[in-house]
Amino acid sequence: MRFSVVTIFPELITGYCSESILGRAQQKNLIDVNAVNVRDFATDKHHTVDDSPYGGGPGMVLRPDVIASALASLGVLKKNGERRKEKKRRVILLSPRGKQFDQRMAERFAKLDALVLISGRYEGIDQRVHDHMIDEEISVGPYVLAGGELGALAILEAVARLIPGVLGNEESLVEETHTSGKEYPHYTRPEIFNKRHVPEILLSGDHKKIQEWRRKMQK
Repeated sequence: MRFSVVTIFPELITGYCSESILGRAQQKNLIDVNAVNVRDFATDKHHTVDDSPYGGGPGMVLRPDVIASALASLGVLKKNGERRKEKKRRVILLSPRGKQFDQRMAERFAKLDALVLISGRYEGIDQRVHDHMIDEEISVGPYVLAGGELGALAILEAVARLIPGVLGNEESLVEETHTSGKEYPHYTRPEIFNKRHVPEILLSGDHKKIQEWRRKMQK
């Protein structure tokens, strides 16, 4: 599966995705992560990608032309600026006003061939990007961040770990998918730590009772 993140800070994406699960998944050619630098599509010598908003107001707004050029380089837009009709690729804009991301979305996205994530910055992105260049607006939570990169990474990792072979532990994947993010308590060695004991049920060897206990303890 191919992930493309449109951003003005590509090193934030490549740095994180080169480590741990995502790094190993790329080495195995299970996923491909492409950080697209918006500044590469600026048309002036200063690589300007934003401008002041029409009508006045605070902050700067990312320009629609540079975002369109970045998306065109990925084959998302035709030369005339129109969207290509695709079933197996989605274009997502990270936005505070978007629908909140959850595990069901991750499962839906994991069935795609490609996912394009646009990371906003500054005061926002020109509305014409919202209206004509994307499929969905998604938020990772009811709070404000400096940009969309953290949200893009959260979505990328949540989706990537659902792709067969990425985790390397399919039993864990099935269990997490069924619980939809609910967790039961985990314990490991030492059996006694600061006079606190591991629950006896986990030491019993009775796998049926252990599973029943875990389901009961899920939060």
